[in-house]
Amino acid sequence: MFSDDKNLEQAERLVEEIKSYLTLQKRYAQLELTEKLSILLSMIIMLIIVILLGVVALFYFSFAMAYVLEPLVGGLKTGLLIIAMFNLLLILGVLLFRKRLIINPMVRFLAKLFLKKEE
Repeated sequence: MFSDDKNLEQAERLVEEIKSYLTLQKRYAQLELTEKLSILLSMIIMLIIVILLGVVALFYFSFAMAYVLEPLVGGLKTGLLIIAMFNLLLILGVLLFRKRLIINPMVRFLAKLFLKKEE
């Protein structure tokens, strides 16, 4: 009988330890997910800011180049048309090489972020 009580106590202690372990694992997973999502969100915000500033800079640069080209090509309209065609070629290049320029780096970043092994 003494042996059964001891086994029962050990089993109860084991169940409590398992519950404690699972609670800690859940908390660890929550913390890990919070860390990863914060890094991801900060990168997305930074990327949006860089893209917006880049678009504004490209806009002003395009107008400046059109005014520089004006005396060389015979008019502002022609200079603006040349810059517009250059911008369309730039867009086409990004679309054609989107896998190499956008998708692959994004996949590498996400894989490194979510799949890295803890040391």
